[in-house]
Amino acid sequence: MDTSDRPEWGGVARRGARVVRIVDRERDRDAVEPRSTGKPTPQAEWVREDGDARSTPPATGRRRRRQSGLDEASIEDVNRTIEPRRRQRVLDRLTEAAAAFSAERYADANRILRALAQEAPDTVSVRELYGLTLYRQGRWRAALHELDAAAESTGTVDQHPVRADARRALGQHAAVDRLWDELRREGVAVEVLTEARIVTAGSRADRGDLPGAIALLEAGLRPVRRPREHHLRLWYALASLYERAGDVPRARALFRQLLDVEPGFADAAERVAALS
Repeated sequence: MDTSDRPEWGGVARRGARVVRIVDRERDRDAVEPRSTGKPTPQAEWVREDGDARSTPPATGRRRRRQSGLDEASIEDVNRTIEPRRRQRVLDRLTEAAAAFSAERYADANRILRALAQEAPDTVSVRELYGLTLYRQGRWRAALHELDAAAESTGTVDQHPVRADARRALGQHAAVDRLWDELRREGVAVEVLTEARIVTAGSRADRGDLPGAIALLEAGLRPVRRPREHHLRLWYALASLYERAGDVPRARALFRQLLDVEPGFADAAERVAALS
């Protein structure tokens, strides 16, 4: 499958679910990542091997853990599933893994979480973050094993966009459609729904249904005064599909609209230049 047209989806995974969202409050406060490099995100790479970077020392102690910021749901999850004598160590290691994930040190996070997943197989916060880490490394099947298990345990749909994108990477398009249908019936945050919309549109385009893919993204367009990251990502994905369908004027206009808001977004400037 050609990945060259896959736009930068995966913002939900990049923030890493509830465990990571609060690890670095300064980084997460705008829910927008730097866009100056124009490099593809890891989801756009079909194969990625673990690196060998060394991890930072583990966060220890109550004050350090509060600063790094595991949320209450994650702490309660560990307290509920881990016996008292092991809880502090699991919390410290989960905090370290979450910080590594937030810093995009996925090999470090993988190393920690692989051991934690064996030690704490019933702790959803561990399995969810492990699945997200595997996803960021392009290890689709392994990621789905963890994320599907976490979703089954909680009944939540928060990671449906990530699960759908992994299914898409494996060519499991019927599963992508099923996840999209489930998610759009739920009352979820608009950024989560937008991520799923982008992934599902990409799946339709993979199957040669460009009109259907474009229609799905156009249905998500809304007038906004202050566009956020999920708006920009939808515009980018839609502009890419316009270009792919040969509608150069609309592709160019939408790329320019995006650049007016975020000049450094991905490779949008290069795309506009190529269309001019």
